[in-house]
Amino acid sequence: MPASKTKLPTEPLCLVFGDEDFLVRDRASQVYEGWCAEAGGEDHQIIDGTVRNAAEALEALAKLNEAVQTLPFFGGAKVVWLRGANFLGDERTASSRDVTDRLNGLAKGWETFDWQGVRVLISCGKVDKRKAFFKSAKKIAAVEDLSIADKERGSRAALIVRQRLAELGKKIAPHVADELILLAGSDLQQLHTEADKLAAYVGEREEVMRQDVHEIATRTRQAQGFALADALGERNLPKLLRVLDEELWVVKLDAKKSPIALLYGLITKVRTMIFLKEMLRLKWIRTGGGYQQFKSQLEAIQDDRLPDERKFNPKAMHPYMLFNALGHARQYS
Repeated sequence: MPASKTKLPTEPLCLVFGDEDFLVRDRASQVYEGWCAEAGGEDHQIIDGTVRNAAEALEALAKLNEAVQTLPFFGGAKVVWLRGANFLGDERTASSRDVTDRLNGLAKGWETFDWQGVRVLISCGKVDKRKAFFKSAKKIAAVEDLSIADKERGSRAALIVRQRLAELGKKIAPHVADELILLAGSDLQQLHTEADKLAAYVGEREEVMRQDVHEIATRTRQAQGFALADALGERNLPKLLRVLDEELWVVKLDAKKSPIALLYGLITKVRTMIFLKEMLRLKWIRTGGGYQQFKSQLEAIQDDRLPDERKFNPKAMHPYMLFNALGHARQYS
């Protein structure tokens, strides 16, 4: 989305962080480009905050301080971006006393600094909110925490897919987007790439279909193992034996793979079908509806009715995988 359509912080200091590098980079780039457009001029500066040790962290902080203290050559305003800082969380470099003291000194000085004509953007993965730097910075900064809770990851991933395809003039049905996530995983940058691939693949056609996803989507290792589990769920013995033979050949040719993983995949499938049978018995879910109806029923189940451990919690699983397994569960007594 263009920076002009994006809300920009009004504070002179902005801290953007989160557990998804793609989201952090994208948002920080929007802020930087938007601020630069507002400020005009050419005196803006980007400082690399990705360091290997405490000495490099101190060097980056020295550059940051110098940039903040140096006025633009031709007046006006300047924007300084400390990009990709990896020493604000619980990393080893962040525990250095010298780095901690320098960070605290900067943040404390910024509380009384005359910000006229200067804006500072800091982007990073992790931030330790218990440390003095964060507590001081948030007094004057726009703080944007882009971290995603596990239970929100699926919906956020689907939103990223739909938004990116919409930007490219394409549509995708919710259940098709969820199936893409099931196959390609929930890494947001990867899904952004998958959306680009799909848009190019369908050409002038407006809508991305399920067949398109299955033809070109990159599959995670977990997704590659679904075929065996699905054959078991379908009670299709010829298909199961064929897929098992193919998978065993892959295991034989790849020393990093183990047949135990195949067994674990089948155990997971059986466990999922047992979960679904029990949920049907309790009338938490019902058969006969479509995917969106099933998803709504699943979301309506109260969290305290389900186990805390993820592998025993159906709501922690991908909803499309559960929906797909629902038909399989009905084939077993």
